[in-house]
Amino acid sequence: MTYRVLGPLRAVLYLLLLMLLFGGLYFAGGVLVPLALAAMLAMLFLPLSRWLEGKGMNRTVAAVCCIVILLAAISLFFFLLSWRIANLQADLDQVEAQAKSYLSQLQSFVNDRIGVSKKQQEELLKQSQSGGAGAASYLAQLAGSLLSSLTTAVLILIYIFLLINSRRHFKNFVLKLIKSEQRAETLRIMEETTGVAQRYVSGLAKMIGCLWVMYGIGFSIVGVHNAVFFAILCGTLEIVPFVGNITGTCITILMALAQGGGAGMAVNVMITYGIIQFTQSYILQPLVVGKDVDLNAFFSIFVLVVGEVVWGIGGMVLAIPLLGMLKIVFDHVTPLKPYGYLIGSGDEKKSGPTLMEKIKAWFSLRRK
Repeated sequence: MTYRVLGPLRAVLYLLLLMLLFGGLYFAGGVLVPLALAAMLAMLFLPLSRWLEGKGMNRTVAAVCCIVILLAAISLFFFLLSWRIANLQADLDQVEAQAKSYLSQLQSFVNDRIGVSKKQQEELLKQSQSGGAGAASYLAQLAGSLLSSLTTAVLILIYIFLLINSRRHFKNFVLKLIKSEQRAETLRIMEETTGVAQRYVSGLAKMIGCLWVMYGIGFSIVGVHNAVFFAILCGTLEIVPFVGNITGTCITILMALAQGGGAGMAVNVMITYGIIQFTQSYILQPLVVGKDVDLNAFFSIFVLVVGEVVWGIGGMVLAIPLLGMLKIVFDHVTPLKPYGYLIGSGDEKKSGPTLMEKIKAWFSLRRK
């Protein structure tokens, strides 16, 4: 009788623990998201810091150099973006006129099909707006959001500096929690998880650069106005896997239509997106990023949904690398190995050679 009760009770306790875990992550998101982002970036700059320290530089100075390089890269990105936005403003009048034309067509459609006249539609729109007080409230919210974002950015930079500068202190703390006979395995796990994060973030940066070039060429051939701006937008949104590039392409299609490109240009943009996605998935992804984050496709998408629910956009950015690091831990802890197999690609890797492997094999045969 005791065993019959113990099984369901254990399942309930596990479910309760899971709910408490996600609840804690949700309510502590404002604290944990900046820390997690800073940890990822600190792991990215860790090889550079070690190299500078190997050249005789003080660890604190090396950490400061990493922060300066990060700020320079961010400043360069925003300079390129603002430069293209300045060129985009020349087309805003045309976009506004085209948008008014589409709005007029939509109002005519609503009038013909539903029976609501254009005057009634305008009155409904005016009623839905809250007037001057609403505008003031919106500006206040916008100012608050900008201030909060700036504070978070500064906090992330401080975290990065402290994590790089005090990494040995945190490492020794973790080792003190572990039994002496397990410390070698713990060090191995820490090195592998750090390596996964480094390779994922650096590979993602290289991937974004490649996407800038490919989208820029593709959109220029199609004839999209300000193709470089939309190429930077679509490539940068790759930070959010699966969702980001689709969002950027949809924005590009809408802007192409608003600029008077017509359905033909929209179809060409979609074809360009399909070609680039094929190139990215089957050629660039294995070549640039590799299989460092070896996750099952189902759990890759599922963890993005969970990350967005728990931590918003930051959760979607962090979901894939955090799950990859968690898989490394699962693979090295015997009771958790089945879970590592579950979230990994498992037997999918053994289904046959990938496209890149076939291409390499073909070139090898040609050389012979």
